[in-house]
Amino acid sequence: MTNSKSRAKKSNGRTDKSSTENILGWREWVALPDLGIPAIKAKIDTGARTSALHAFRINTFHDNGTEFVRFWLHPLRTKKDIELVCVAPITQKRIIKDSGGHAEERFMIKTAVSVGGRQWNIELTLTSREDMMFRMLLGRSAITNGKLTIDPAASYVTGRALSRTYSSQSSKKK
Repeated sequence: MTNSKSRAKKSNGRTDKSSTENILGWREWVALPDLGIPAIKAKIDTGARTSALHAFRINTFHDNGTEFVRFWLHPLRTKKDIELVCVAPITQKRIIKDSGGHAEERFMIKTAVSVGGRQWNIELTLTSREDMMFRMLLGRSAITNGKLTIDPAASYVTGRALSRTYSSQSSKKK
């Protein structure tokens, strides 16, 4: 597995962080702060043009002439007791084909993504990813807009600190 520091330029024995801060592995922990999602594991997917987020119990409503979507999310695949409710304005509805070629109409939203100390806006479609390994896909458009380079041999280049987010929350409830 490639370590991001091995790609960094060295000067006087010190690692040049600027050469690694735009590199992601094939999977990373990310946050979606505008949606109130402090941590979610994402597959960095250069094969998907559009980013996708797991959602269920999706419903729409109007407020001051703007259409919104409210949806529920299990941010961790193995913990159904952790459930978040998110609300966002709908930017459009789009027909998306999955990797099997099946077409589905999905709501699209815009939101900020935060990974590795960087934050930028992305478009996300909402769909059930209940049977998938990752609750989120970060697609090519988001990768390009974030000016990121992907190291397909690396995982969690930005660290795993976000992975402890929910375990610290559940220990506080006890």
